[in-house]
Amino acid sequence: MADYPAELVRNRFLFDGSPVTIRPIRADDKPMEQDFVQHLSADSRYKRFMSTLKELPPGKLKYLTEIDYVRHLALVAVIHRDGQDIEIGVARYVAGPSGDECEFAIAIDDEWQGSGVAGILMLTLIDAARARGMKAMEAFILASNDKMIKFARQLGFEVRRDPDDAGMMHAVRAL
Repeated sequence: MADYPAELVRNRFLFDGSPVTIRPIRADDKPMEQDFVQHLSADSRYKRFMSTLKELPPGKLKYLTEIDYVRHLALVAVIHRDGQDIEIGVARYVAGPSGDECEFAIAIDDEWQGSGVAGILMLTLIDAARARGMKAMEAFILASNDKMIKFARQLGFEVRRDPDDAGMMHAVRAL
């Protein structure tokens, strides 16, 4: 496992001026990550995980928080509220078998959608993937997820219907 990539920590501002910290996830973020997923609406959880889970099982929670920071990188967006850190979004990539392409996923707390946090997370993730030798990034998006399809296109992804599954869209972009 690579050392914690502190160089990826960023302090940014959302559209409304609210401060947000973007940083790589840590193993000790398990409670915060679980709270984040539980706080998502059923629709947002389904669009992210493509299942109806209400919380992350222990194995999945471990997989999402105990990462190597090179082949698997997750960035969380954190705000400070009432004396504690609260996760409002997460973007991650996982490298494919070749090691130079990766698949991304992103989830934003419903209250924070439209705040600018998704763009900050994804631009930071794209830069980090490129710096780690990734040449291309892709995602599989539910065809009904119009907001995500539009967002991917705004980020320069080419989005097409998945030829193997009419209910999915495939987004790809070179890094």
